[in-house]
Amino acid sequence: MSFATLQVPVAPIRFVPIQPESGARAPTALKTHCSSCHLRELCLPCGLEPEDVTHLDHLGFGRRRVKSGSTLYHEGSSFKFIFAVRSGTFKSSLALSDGREQVSGFHVAGELMGLDGVAHGTHASSSIALEDSEICAIPYTQLTEMSEGSSSLQRSVSRLMSREIVREHTLMLLLGSMNADERLAAFLLNLSQRLKSLGYSASEFHLRMSRAEIGSYLGMTLETVSRTFSSFQQRHLMEVDKRHICITDMDGLKRTFETRMR
Repeated sequence: MSFATLQVPVAPIRFVPIQPESGARAPTALKTHCSSCHLRELCLPCGLEPEDVTHLDHLGFGRRRVKSGSTLYHEGSSFKFIFAVRSGTFKSSLALSDGREQVSGFHVAGELMGLDGVAHGTHASSSIALEDSEICAIPYTQLTEMSEGSSSLQRSVSRLMSREIVREHTLMLLLGSMNADERLAAFLLNLSQRLKSLGYSASEFHLRMSRAEIGSYLGMTLETVSRTFSSFQQRHLMEVDKRHICITDMDGLKRTFETRMR
């Protein structure tokens, strides 16, 4: 099936630098383009016609390294870019009125962040690196202008936004209908699938987020998260060594919540 392509040539767009957070480094021009990126089948170019991928190569992406614990963007800051994770792990979080942090998501390589700013022009959450990471900064205005002439690019952008909506609905399901065992099992299985899509082991991985951050995301106390990990280990579903996880009974872990989903 052939899709409509751009009707007029797209001139190279000047890259508008991100205003870096305090102490952060500004992005540098990309040396690796979308057409040759190892994450192209997971990120924005996925499903695009070759012509559209070539246009993306000239869009003016920037690359930035983000140190562990550093903030990529703050809640309430001006929205100009969406960010593709090239490597590392990020968390999205919101500040509650009582000063506590509410974790709203975790992002690994090949996933997009910052789409929460589309609606109102400001970011609704903050994004913090959980390890030394690297991102691509995609200028949103130029991306939408380019997509007006490309049905395949429009579909790609819509698909990525839809993926974020699905994640929000998944979180609502976790918080609204599942017990502690089901919530943690669903979280670990979801993370396992995402890492597998990147070529990593689905059964053995290192958690970049703390138990407190997992608890905030799943609506569980730190004590409940720790107790549930211990329970999974006692039931021989997995081996746990601090943040290192080895799932020894994948089917058993799935059964922990699948009966509720039927």
